[in-house]
Amino acid sequence: MPIGLLTIPVAFRRVDESHGPRSAPDVAGLALLTGAALGLVWGLVRGNSAGWGSAEVVAALAVGVLLTLAFVLWERWTAEPMLPMDLFASRAFSSGNATIFFLSAALYGAVFFMAQFLQTVQHHGPLEAGVRLLPWTATLFIVAPITGARISRVGERPFAVAGLLLQAAGMGWIALIAGPDVAYWRLVAPLAIAGCGVSMAMPAIQSAVVSSVAPASIGKASGAFNMMRQLGGAFGIATLVAVFTGAGSYGSAQLFSDGFTAAIGVSAGLSLLGAAASIGLPRPQVATVSAPSCSEIATSSE
Repeated sequence: MPIGLLTIPVAFRRVDESHGPRSAPDVAGLALLTGAALGLVWGLVRGNSAGWGSAEVVAALAVGVLLTLAFVLWERWTAEPMLPMDLFASRAFSSGNATIFFLSAALYGAVFFMAQFLQTVQHHGPLEAGVRLLPWTATLFIVAPITGARISRVGERPFAVAGLLLQAAGMGWIALIAGPDVAYWRLVAPLAIAGCGVSMAMPAIQSAVVSSVAPASIGKASGAFNMMRQLGGAFGIATLVAVFTGAGSYGSAQLFSDGFTAAIGVSAGLSLLGAAASIGLPRPQVATVSAPSCSEIATSSE
């Protein structure tokens, strides 16, 4: 919170305001999308507690899917859509949104269980557990700025692919070594690797999505990107909880570790799916400079 408060005056002084084109609000589209998101998230969140085959969960997911289809059809028909469907014709936009979905699913699902592992199995307090997660989260302050400064020269795809592979490697490593008696120092390296991966991939994916649209559509592209990120997080937590429940429980440290390692292994798999989706990002456009001819050198010398 103190960091956020300090950035407010900086934003007012340094960030220029921008506005998209004026258009009529898409009230129907907003209602359909809100209902679709509510149904999908409700079903994912309640699936493990109420049962994936329960009427509540099946109905919620079915309503979410039907309203999503209705939203797509409405957006293709209405004259002023809140999310123009032709944005998805862009390879960078579609691949970037698919990638952030899987990245968020892997990341939020792992975050949900990592803090519990440190407290339930290794008996650290909440503050101690948070401090021990710093090798994972503090990489953001170092890796993300370096990545952002080099995206224009290298392109988004190498950072996105490499970052998600690093996240998969870190999560897979943790899944192999985690247990009731694992020493914390053995978790530091895989946590740092996974942290570097997500800190590298996140700005690259966001850059690919936002830069794939015209300036007037940046707000809509950003909204779609953030919604896919939130849906991915809900999907990841629900998926990992289901895997955890099937492989372990909270009954003992060993049972928790059994479920935890299975869930983190799935997080690694979701990261690999994100890496596969990020391959669809366009190749970087590298300008080629031809060597000057002898006549051009002579002319410039004169």
